[in-house]
Amino acid sequence: MDQSIAVGHFDLDVTLRDAALDPESTPTRRMIANAAIGVETNDAYYSTCELLEALEAVLEVGGPRNKAKLATVLSNRCDDFQRCLYYCLAGRGIVQMLEDLEWLAAILKARGQIEGIEVRRHGRRPLPLVNPYVAAAPDGLLVSASADFQEGPSWWFDPKLPGIIDED
Repeated sequence: MDQSIAVGHFDLDVTLRDAALDPESTPTRRMIANAAIGVETNDAYYSTCELLEALEAVLEVGGPRNKAKLATVLSNRCDDFQRCLYYCLAGRGIVQMLEDLEWLAAILKARGQIEGIEVRRHGRRPLPLVNPYVAAAPDGLLVSASADFQEGPSWWFDPKLPGIIDED
């Protein structure tokens, strides 16, 4: 006798919705969780990782090559998802930016793994994702693709950075 219960489609965004509404989450984490709702599974994960890696490279190594990579990510002519993530976090301090993007990447990785398991093992399809972007092109002005930009104070005066001297 088959004891399985038909549960229908599963919601890939349920963890993101929970994170977006969690009063224990920081406002920035709630913002970026909301920003990822509806974005295609692999696109959301890899776009988040690409932005995270570009930010880490500018912070840890610097130089025109790494700054060019970040400028390229933020000036890409695709939808605004990466720019949305960046501007949700910009100015909050580089450590928080990196921690929040790592947090989001972990959620998005698990989201993709669940989708793969459910589809491959059980043949179940998720609820359709409703893409929050109405076009694959950017909406409005793009960030300059120039690598000759100056990082703002949130990159260097972040109190969470090691080596910052507290004047108290």
